Amino acid sequence: MKQQLLDIQQKTLERIPAITDLKELDNIRVEVLGKKGELTAILKGMGKLSQEERPIIGKVANEVKEAIEEAIAKKKTAIEKEVLDEKLKSQTIDITLDEETKLPGHAHPLYRTISELVDIFTSMGFAVSEGPEIEWAKYNFDYLNVPSNHPSRDEGDTFYFNEDVLLRTQTSTVQVRTMQNKKPPIKVISPGKVYRFDEIDATHSPLFHQLEGLVVDKNITMADLKGTLDYMAKRLLGSETKTVFRPHQFYFTEPSAEMDATCFVCKGKGCRTCKGTGYIELLGCGMVHPNVLRQCGIDPDEYSGFAFGMGLDRLTMFKYGITDLRLLFSGDSEFLSQF
Repeated sequence: MKQQLLDIQQKTLERIPAITDLKELDNIRVEVLGKKGELTAILKGMGKLSQEERPIIGKVANEVKEAIEEAIAKKKTAIEKEVLDEKLKSQTIDITLDEETKLPGHAHPLYRTISELVDIFTSMGFAVSEGPEIEWAKYNFDYLNVPSNHPSRDEGDTFYFNEDVLLRTQTSTVQVRTMQNKKPPIKVISPGKVYRFDEIDATHSPLFHQLEGLVVDKNITMADLKGTLDYMAKRLLGSETKTVFRPHQFYFTEPSAEMDATCFVCKGKGCRTCKGTGYIELLGCGMVHPNVLRQCGIDPDEYSGFAFGMGLDRLTMFKYGITDLRLLFSGDSEFLSQF
């Protein structure tokens, strides 16, 4: 019986190294060590042995069993490692590959227009000046020569916190503050948000954007105003752009005008955008009213100046062919991705 046990051990240990599959390895375990295995079958015959032989054969049987179990365990570990290594090779992550492509952000069309205008005016020597959006009524109206009975002062047109404090309705307030705090020569633009009591629709919003400009110095004339704004229009809309000035009325400028520019859609031929005229209204402008200069501490007999202001939202809509103002404030990524 001892020799039978040793033969089983030798035969099994010789078979194990050639095994490459865990299922095959388990089949050997069952075949040798299972309930109906070779080793088990031999051990069932130990009852026929004498009392002297049983301990000896029992010891050999345990040593054989332990040797086979140890060989199977080592082989199982080796096969599992080979399987894992093979799996890792087939599922290798290449860390040198680029990460998932992400769409880059870009400037909002409104702020592209603002940036373009700022570049144009700063190239002409203008400085950029900013001011508070919550403003005193005196800066928004009084210093700008607006009469006390003007409709823009009504609560139905302006957002008031109280009778003295409001949300500015125009960035002209920055011009006033600049003139009060800086001696001429002055040459500034003031882009920013303004607020008026408008219902939201395709062409109106209670919040919109303006860019206003101011020049004050000695011997400033209407010719300086026209030359500056004509150059701006050509830079913004194309070198073939023509400008037309129409008389208008503003309380803080005199004389005052509206400036039209060649329609950049039809190039002056007439289309739906310009309502067949070949021109679009671009901005309001004029020579700074002597009363405004005087209230800001500047002598109108020594200095003169011009001012202008344009609605940036409307200009952006014209420039990019946008038909609904609400799209500029919607945050719709599908809409914004077009720009």
